[in-house]
Order: sequence, then C-alpha cells, then structure tokens
Amino acid sequence: MIHPYRSYFRGSGLGAAALVALAGVALAPHSAQASRESIPQLQAAAEKGLVPQQIELATAYFVGDGVPQDVKLAAHWYEKAAQSGDPEAENEIGFLYQTGMGVPIDAERAFHWYQLSAAGGFVKAKVNLGVMYVWGVGVKKNEQLAARLFREAFEKGDGIAASYLGDLSFFGIGMKKDEAAAEKWYAIGVKLHDPIAAYDLGSLYSTQEGHAHDFAKAAGFLRRSASDGYVPAMHSLGLILINHPELAKSEQEAGGLLHTASAAGSWRSTVLLGVLARDGRGAPPDAEAAYYDFQLAMLQGGEAAKRLLANDIDTLAAKLGGERAAAISLNANEWFKQHPSVLAFIGKSGETNKRFPTMARTLADAEVHAGQLVLPPPA
Repeated sequence: MIHPYRSYFRGSGLGAAALVALAGVALAPHSAQASRESIPQLQAAAEKGLVPQQIELATAYFVGDGVPQDVKLAAHWYEKAAQSGDPEAENEIGFLYQTGMGVPIDAERAFHWYQLSAAGGFVKAKVNLGVMYVWGVGVKKNEQLAARLFREAFEKGDGIAASYLGDLSFFGIGMKKDEAAAEKWYAIGVKLHDPIAAYDLGSLYSTQEGHAHDFAKAAGFLRRSASDGYVPAMHSLGLILINHPELAKSEQEAGGLLHTASAAGSWRSTVLLGVLARDGRGAPPDAEAAYYDFQLAMLQGGEAAKRLLANDIDTLAAKLGGERAAAISLNANEWFKQHPSVLAFIGKSGETNKRFPTMARTLADAEVHAGQLVLPPPA
C-alpha cells in the first residue's frame, strides 16, 4: 500500500517486498540447545527415523550448534522429517525450496510441501499457499482461491492472514476493491498481533492520500510493529518522531530507530541519519558523519540513492578534502561488505525457537516472492 517495503501485491515502482512463506517460523537470535556431547546420539536417532531428533539435528546444522553450520544438511534433515509427515517440517522445507536455501529453488515442490502441511493442519502453510496462488508461483494463479485460503487461516486465528485479506481488499485482488474493508482487516490483524498489519495502519494514518492523518495514532501502531522487529516500521516511526518530537518517548528514540533500521540495510534511514548529522539536528553539525552516512546510503540504495545525494556528496567532499573523504568512503565500503543484506525483520533479543530458529529475514526476492533467512552466527 503506502511504503515501498510492504506487500507482495505492490507494483508500479513501489517494489515487491513480499514477506511470505516462512509464516509460522519464529525469528530468534540464538540456536537450539543441542550440546556437542548429544550430537552422536542425535544423529543415530535421526538416522533411525525419529522425527523430533531429525528436526533437532536439522536445527543444529542450521545454526552450527555442535556441528559445522551446513544449510544443505539442515535442509536434508528437515525434508526427512517432512517425509514422515510433520506439518511444521513440511512448511519449513517448502520455504527452503521456495527460496533455494540448502536446496535448489523449486516452486512446484515448495507448493507441494505447503499443501501437505496445510492438509496436516498447520495454519501458516495455508497463508503460504495463498501467496503462491496470488502470484501464480508453482501453481496457476487463482486470486479467489488465495482469498479463501487467507480467510480459512484467519478463522483459525492467524493475524498474518487478516493482514493479507486487507491487502486483497485494498488493491481489489480476488475481490472488490474496498479500502474501508481493508482498514478493518488491518485492525483485526493488529488485534491478532501481526506487525505488518500494525505497520499498514500506521501508514494509513500518516501518509495515505485520502485518509485522515493522525500522527499520534500512526506512531502508536508503528511503535507496535517496530517493537516486533519490523524494520520498515522503525524507519517510518523514526521519520514521524523527527517531524513530531512531542510524540517521542525520549530524545533518543528517533535516532535509535533510524540507526537500527540503517544497520538492517534501510538506505532511506541511512539518508535521514546523514541529514541529521549534516544539519546538526539534536547535536552539532558533523560533516564526517554525514558524509559516511551518505556514502553508505548510496551503497545500500544504488542508483536511487546516488541521484538523491549527488549534490550533498560533492559539497561535503569539497569541505572535507579528498584524502579525508576517501578514508571515510573506504570505511563505509568495508562496513557494507560485512552487512550486505537488506532486512525486513530482525529477531528480538531472547527469542528462541528450538525447532526452526532464525536470526532475521531479508526483503523478498521479486521472483520467488519470499525473503531469505539470515543465518545466525555459528553457536
């Protein structure tokens, strides 16, 4: 709808940031608690066909806990568990086939596993099936069937499904276009704790043309979304708080949000940090910090960022001098080499999921309509 991050239904220059598949797989910064001493026993049990141990071994390989980190072996053991009929493992291996993590990209096989998972009662798999029907990924496009699957998942209490029904209503996909109905669906999604629904409502109240703006309400919704790790909400909330500092919980809130979003790859947040440093908002002007942020933003944002920042870069480079500007550019390049991913979600400290752990999720690939998982560092 409103920003260039959310929804796999967006086109016309707004991007395709589908946060799809992986529904139901939690974000977590740490691994399952498999110890090195338990790995041989775990391996033996997994090879005997014991599904819980297959999943635990897959998790160990996924995060590098007691064994070398190996996504291919993780996928192997998740698929073994899926072949035994575990619905969550079926959903997980479906996602891995959709995104090509540890296995070749195979949309039809991903669809197959999502079907089995949904038939086994795993509600999130219905959401993933719905998205594939919307796009015609691995199956013939069927928007009406997608809407039905989303509604079935919603009726089981799934907030993501409610949010997707809001998107279908907002854009008139598989149903009549109805922006008022879309807003109601987003509100339901918020009640069911979906962070993207909260982001969408915050966007409606802050930027959507034709909708009444209420920045206090917008900040409230965006704060909920940001607290659940949704990076676009961090950027949007940071921007609102810069323009409406009376809504901030502290003087540091806006800057903290923008720094987190920038570190997650949001080039627009990096630009805002550069502007604040350039103009001395909240602190004395800092040409070096501004130049660093603008250089990093160009690396993160490509041509769009370069066009936006060309004049600032030239002005600041002249002010700093060629040698200093070159050193700062080198620092920005080195940081970017270590942090190339553009993340949509980041895990909250303390979250764990012993069966399917992840650390973060990237923005979606426009062709596979799903974001990759960013693997946690080996345990």
